[in-house]
Amino acid sequence: MCIPFVYALIFTEIALVCASPSQGPFRTVSNNHRFYDVQAHRGGRGNVVESTLLSFAWGLIGGATTLELDNGITQDGEVVVWHDESILAEKCSDTAPVVPDDPAYPYVGKFISNLTLAQIKTLDCGSKRQTNYPHQLVYPGAGISTLREVFDFVSCADPSHQILWNIESKINPQYPNRTAGVDDFVQKQHEIFTSSPYYHSITYQSFDWRTLVAMKAFDDKLVTSALIDEDTAFTPRDSTSPWLAGLRLESFPGPSLSEQIAQAAHAVQANILSPTGTFLIPSSSHEGSSHFTTPKMINEAHRLGMKVVPWTVNRLDRVEELVKDGADGIITDYPNVVRRWAKQQGLQVAPKYPTQRVFSCLRQHTH
Repeated sequence: MCIPFVYALIFTEIALVCASPSQGPFRTVSNNHRFYDVQAHRGGRGNVVESTLLSFAWGLIGGATTLELDNGITQDGEVVVWHDESILAEKCSDTAPVVPDDPAYPYVGKFISNLTLAQIKTLDCGSKRQTNYPHQLVYPGAGISTLREVFDFVSCADPSHQILWNIESKINPQYPNRTAGVDDFVQKQHEIFTSSPYYHSITYQSFDWRTLVAMKAFDDKLVTSALIDEDTAFTPRDSTSPWLAGLRLESFPGPSLSEQIAQAAHAVQANILSPTGTFLIPSSSHEGSSHFTTPKMINEAHRLGMKVVPWTVNRLDRVEELVKDGADGIITDYPNVVRRWAKQQGLQVAPKYPTQRVFSCLRQHTH
């Protein structure tokens, strides 16, 4: 679907860039693995409406090391880039039915898995600035893209294929009817991974550790990352968490909970542990609350040969603590801010992509 207003905004951006001083030469390196891993969460949702080509464009321009994103699977089997299981009214608006009298219309409020790609392509997901992100740039008319479309756009802006990727399977084991199943995610995502020039630059992440086990069985060369937070680690009435592939944290030697979490992630052959970096666990002692991600967790993960990349960390005081504790990367809504801090600390940071090139590619890939 052609969105004239988005084209107009892109032309404006290019005109501004052409009128501004050059950013200087763009360095060519083998890939971004050599840099401190600043990950642009959903492209950098603190700066731009999330999970759109525009957000990934600004993630490149801002110098992110890694583009972080989520995948859903449509009713007709297409892998799309979107965080939520359903189309939320806070983020997207209907424009028109894909065909007259479409019984599924309106599409807002429906699950991704119950909509076709053609139906999803009618949505405007670029007009609504989120309340919690008052600095978001909005791009009216921006829509949801397929994973192939995102790869194609970024490959245009990144012809030497330096950028890294952290791609999540958005699957919910508590409500299996809301999303596609484990096998669908693994097979369909893997097919796209291997057909792209970015196969060796992809990390596959999930809160549902069943998909990590299945992906490793399918392709043991692919890097996997075990996401975990208070909702997936802790369960009521001492039940087994549906998120951890049947594992129980208390069955690991620890001795601390932090170490048990690292040991559990290692048991599913994860290469990376990705815990919530901001949640505080309440304590009944006089010492007060403690962070979910601790130095013990990071040290144990490193002992077991895993990296640790906490999410979603937007405060620099917490970024500083985590990096001091040994975190190997930071997933953030403000990659430009964290990159600036990392550079100030003397950490090697990824290069910024030339704005004119990025927006020229965006114009070519916006339909």
